[in-house]
Parts: sequence; structure tokens; C-alpha cells
Amino acid sequence: MSDPSDRPDPKADAYRRAVRLVASPPAADGLQTVVADLDDDFHRFRVTLRHDGDRVHSVEGEGLRFPWTSCPDAAGPLRALVGAPLSPRATAAAAHADPRANCTHMFDLAALAMAHAGAGRPGTRLYEAEIPRRVRGHTRARLWRDGELLLEWTIDDRNGIVDAPPYSDAPWQGGFMQWVDTNLDPDAAEAAIVLRRAATIGHGRGMDLDVYERASEIAPVMNAICFTFQTPQVEVALRHKGASRDRAATPDALLTED
Repeated sequence: MSDPSDRPDPKADAYRRAVRLVASPPAADGLQTVVADLDDDFHRFRVTLRHDGDRVHSVEGEGLRFPWTSCPDAAGPLRALVGAPLSPRATAAAAHADPRANCTHMFDLAALAMAHAGAGRPGTRLYEAEIPRRVRGHTRARLWRDGELLLEWTIDDRNGIVDAPPYSDAPWQGGFMQWVDTNLDPDAAEAAIVLRRAATIGHGRGMDLDVYERASEIAPVMNAICFTFQTPQVEVALRHKGASRDRAATPDALLTED
């Protein structure tokens, strides 16, 4: 019998994120499909990628629940990935499209879908992340893959991962992706990237961004980090109020609704 402490804790005051990758067998035209889904407090996105086993043939993004009115339009820049070679490395997509010109979350899904296809993994892979609210700048982040606890990191907002070697050797800012690519195999690197992204986005838990009307109001602190905060979108994007959900007490509800 599994230990309940090795599963997400619905009593924790935590940000939660789930990412699901589902590969389908070849269709009549010979192309295969990977559908990548993401659900968290702030977002619900889906990316559908079709490939021939070697290269991307099409990639479509959907914004099902999103923070800014411009977010669904970020499906357009994803199409720069068409024709890109598949790779088991989730970082490979960045060589073919600019992540900052894309929605961060749809781009992550596309990169994970490419890696799922590039590794030739059949069926489904599910990631679940739990990031408890920080206490004096610290949190204990956990990641499950296909129901098994895979990573546990104590994170200090100043110093990054402070335990769990070899991850504690990784620079938390300015070089994390390069470090995992250099030091970890593709599967381990992918999991580390998923948990780091969750830990970063989890900072937003408890913030009420619905007090803002326009993306331009917070543009100076966002530093053109994604599609919405690039010109011209940042000038016209409005807050999609009421889109956030509190997933702390309902980890099993993630990915159950569009």
C-alpha cells in the first residue's frame, strides 16, 4: 500500500500544476499526434502537435482559461515550430522559435510534446507539481510523474535549490536550462524543467491580479517575458477577470474540465 504522504496533500496551502502528454498512434495519413494539456491556478492550455516521427508537421494551441485577453492569440507564434526536427530534449524547441515571443505555457507544452514524440514514448505521461506557499522565502516543492513521487526540492528564493543534489548545483536564475541539458539525461532534465517552472509560477499564488485592468499596468515588472507583454499586445491586452482557480484542496480536479 502506498504512503499517503507520497501523494499531493489536499490540506496544503499550495499552488498546483498538472501537465499531461498523450501520444496517439499514426492516423490514416501516417502522421502521429501528441496532445499536451496544462492546468493550474491561473491557466488551462492545450497544444496539439502532429509529426511524422522525424519532424513537426503542425502545432495548434488553445487557450481554455487564461489571464489576459491576448493569450489565445499566442497560438500563432507556435507555428514557427513547424518543420523542426524532433528531439527527446524538452529544450530543443527553443532553437526553432523564440520562447519570449510565445505564450510561456503554450510554448512549454509544445516543447514537451516534441520531446514526447522525439523520445518515441507511447501513451500518456502525467506530471503533478505541488508548491506550498513560501514561509520566509522557503518552500518544499514536489513533483510526481505518472503517480510516483520523483523530485523533492527545498527552495530558497535567494539561493535556489538548497538540498537534493545534484539539483542544488544548478543556477536557479540565468542558466538553469543549460545546466540540466549538460548534466542530466533527457528524462531527468525534463522533470527538473517542469518542477522549476511550477516553482516560478507558484509565486503568483495569493496575488489578486484582477485588480489590474490592462497588461500595460504591470509591463515594467514583466520585462517583455512572453507574448502578451511584447509590443503591440501589451498595449491592448485586458485582464481576463475571474479566470483564476484555487486548486489547493482539489488536486484531483486538475485536467478534469476545459
